[in-house]
Amino acid sequence: MGKVNVDHSKYQNIRFDIQDESAIMTDILETIPYEYPGKEVEIEIPTNEFTSVCPWSGLPDFAEIMISFVPNHDLIEMKSLKYYLTSYRNVGIYQEHATRRILEEVVAAIKPKRMKVEALWNPRGGLGTRVVTEYTE
Repeated sequence: MGKVNVDHSKYQNIRFDIQDESAIMTDILETIPYEYPGKEVEIEIPTNEFTSVCPWSGLPDFAEIMISFVPNHDLIEMKSLKYYLTSYRNVGIYQEHATRRILEEVVAAIKPKRMKVEALWNPRGGLGTRVVTEYTE
């Protein structure tokens, strides 16, 4: 069988519209008081619906994210966290940067004793990424 030549030039200038990081709704994060300060509890918030986009191609990146933390005085209000995470949907951001930014912004909102954000990014082109970032007061 002979070699088939395929013209891929039609893909050369395709780029999907993406938003910059200013679209991330950091100000929407709200807190509620933790009623048992001094009594440690570990809270885990999983989601398998996180999406952002590749800043080069505009193609979607999907991740399972686990936010785990030990509260100090405040908890994160869940509806506000859902809106915050959803605001990444069309943002062009590297996977590692998105994971770190989530940690920094949620820490800034609730000031926990400890927090870890773990993101398991779906493979694309045969490569997946696992990003783990942590905070301790």
